[in-house]
Amino acid sequence: MEGEAFQLNRKGLGVKEGHPAITMSKINCQSVDEYISSKPEAVAATLELVRGAILRALPKAEEVISYKMPAYKQHGEVILYFAGWKHHYSLYPADLRLVAAFKDELALYEVEKGTIHFPLSAPVPKKLIADIAKFRLGEVANRKKASAITRE
Repeated sequence: MEGEAFQLNRKGLGVKEGHPAITMSKINCQSVDEYISSKPEAVAATLELVRGAILRALPKAEEVISYKMPAYKQHGEVILYFAGWKHHYSLYPADLRLVAAFKDELALYEVEKGTIHFPLSAPVPKKLIADIAKFRLGEVANRKKASAITRE
């Protein structure tokens, strides 16, 4: 690294001269507001729409930061996470049941390794995101019920 020229991008992160600046920071946010405001303006606007869709679907959920991402907890468990990236935003987790239940709706999006990727260049599918949040809430509630029955 000695002798290499570095510069700071607009987030104050060092990047090697001649390489594109990193625009998606990895800062440790303490709140969802802080997480969203740490993103570039266009990404932040999209994430606010995603957040709104989730909050409308899960009005009793608690907003937290978990694994450095916004998360929504209910029944003591995280129901859904989201994260913003340079060219897309993601929802987590997307297990096999969820993917199967929304197979047709998700055909337009990239789904891999438990994650749904939505392009930032497309309109936010607020109804789909709300439906996914409600589905995940049902999965968690059913798992809790099954767990309670097996403990009896």
